Amino acid sequence: MRTVYLDNNATTMVAPEVVEAMMPYFGQLYGNPSSAHLFGGQVHRLMEAAREKVAAFFGAQPNDILFTSCGTESDNTAVRAALQSQPEKRHIVTTRVEHPAILSLCQHLEKKEGCSVTYLAVDSQGRLDLDQLKESLTDQTAIVSIMWANNETGVVFPIQEIAELVKSRGITFHTDGVQAVGKIPMDLSRTGVDMVSLSGHKLHAPKGIGVLYIRKGTKFAPFIRGGHQERGRRAGTENVPYIIGLGKAIELAEAKLEEENTRVKALRDRLEKGLLASIPRSYVNGVEAERLPNTLSISFEYIEGEAILLKMSALGIAASSGSACTSGSLEPSHVLRSMGVPFTCAHGTVRFSLSVYNTQEDVDYVLEHLPMIVASLREISPYWEEGMAAAG
Repeated sequence: MRTVYLDNNATTMVAPEVVEAMMPYFGQLYGNPSSAHLFGGQVHRLMEAAREKVAAFFGAQPNDILFTSCGTESDNTAVRAALQSQPEKRHIVTTRVEHPAILSLCQHLEKKEGCSVTYLAVDSQGRLDLDQLKESLTDQTAIVSIMWANNETGVVFPIQEIAELVKSRGITFHTDGVQAVGKIPMDLSRTGVDMVSLSGHKLHAPKGIGVLYIRKGTKFAPFIRGGHQERGRRAGTENVPYIIGLGKAIELAEAKLEEENTRVKALRDRLEKGLLASIPRSYVNGVEAERLPNTLSISFEYIEGEAILLKMSALGIAASSGSACTSGSLEPSHVLRSMGVPFTCAHGTVRFSLSVYNTQEDVDYVLEHLPMIVASLREISPYWEEGMAAAG
């Protein structure tokens, strides 16, 4: 059976070049980078070379790069660092469409630690109202955390404009850049962003490695305390093999950035146009907004996204749902709810996310089978006939 993987916003295949780069660090190069002897010294030098690669990709300095375990840790570290380094400030500004790594933390800080949080709305295309952001800022705002690009819809936020607005008030600005890294240009030397999170497994590095970029001069307090690693900003022996792997993945991402925005985008557009043309009552979420070149969130009225995924999986096609219809919850995703997507569409949403490893044959395979899947599900849906009758 043919297999087609179109769930790259969830995780990516580790690139063969990354695996090859990592292998020596499980064997002959096993030293602790903090050790003063030869075994530690050679590993430390190579680890710092990987840090330089990551920094160069962002237009940053090596000392700006803090290695973490994942994007979630980076997000949590950024928000908590801003609060701990400014104990007199207890207000946070974020959006209603953030990843749970930010939303769940903010909800906890509200309920358990006495913080106040402003959750900014988005419009029907998933775009922010910058006037609302401006009005939300106060003298008590410790940090603004707004994602660079949404993980479900791919909608890209105007980070440079947001940074200018936030920094004009002297407020710390963090962005979750997990989905944006390697898909669109991210030159941090041209923005006022103070902290940026990334996760290695979203760009063909392994799971278990992340980064928090911290601009020089940003107020910061460590999240994990102990030893002196990472210039005292994150205790614990560094995950050297994965850091090396991330350095290689960043190299590959930089080399393939143009391909991501040309060939991969063309494949996404081919898939999008083909589905809209072949499946009636289908709608692209965020279609009028700037989007990541690899991401398509598409809703099919009057059927369940989970049923679509199951039938696609049986044919070897992997994607994900924009709906959280799992184990007792009938609520669609918080992102689609925030955009005002009708329940009749939100429950039938599928997210396709491509990578440089996808081909036109992959897209054509989906276009061959998905229209029949949707048609078969609508035939047994009690809502499809009612909906079509109501539409006249």
